[in-house]
Amino acid sequence: MNFITIKTDEEIKQLAVIASEIWHEYWPFVLSEQQIDYMVDKFQSEKALKKQIEEERYTYCILEDNNNIIGYFGICPKEDYLFLSKLYIRKDFRGLGCGRQALSKIIQTAQQYNKLSIRLTVNKNNINTIKAYEKWGFKTIDSDVTDIGNGFVMDDYIMEYKLI
Repeated sequence: MNFITIKTDEEIKQLAVIASEIWHEYWPFVLSEQQIDYMVDKFQSEKALKKQIEEERYTYCILEDNNNIIGYFGICPKEDYLFLSKLYIRKDFRGLGCGRQALSKIIQTAQQYNKLSIRLTVNKNNINTIKAYEKWGFKTIDSDVTDIGNGFVMDDYIMEYKLI
C-alpha cells in the first residue's frame, strides 16, 4: 500500500471528493443526511482541508494500492500525543487489513514525532469501528460531547493507543 501525502491544491481537491463519497456512504446509519452534509462541508471540504493543512499542522494521506484509492487518514501532532483525526476506508476495501496497515504508518509517524500515544475520537454509536480500534489496542479514556454548530453535536468516546 502507498501513502500519498496531500500537498498540492489539486490533491486537496481530490481528497475532498473522496472524503465526501466515503462519508455519504458510511455515516447514514448513525447521522442524518443534513448532519453529514454539514460535517463534510465544515471538516472535509476543499476549503476546510486546505486550512487544516496550511494553518493547523494537519497531515492528510491518501491510501492507494494498484492505482485504487482505498481511503485516507488525517493526523495532527499535539503536545504529548498524535491526534488521529480521520481514518476512513472505502466500503469495498474494509475488512481486508487496510485500516491496520494505515495504523502501522500512523504509529511510525507518532514515533517520529516522539509522541507517547495516539488519540482519536469516535462516535459512540459507531460500534464496529470502536471494536476495530479496541482490537488494535486502543482503550477508551473519556467521552466528549462537542457542539459543532447548526444544531449538531458530536457525541464521542476518546480513545488512546499507548506507544510505550
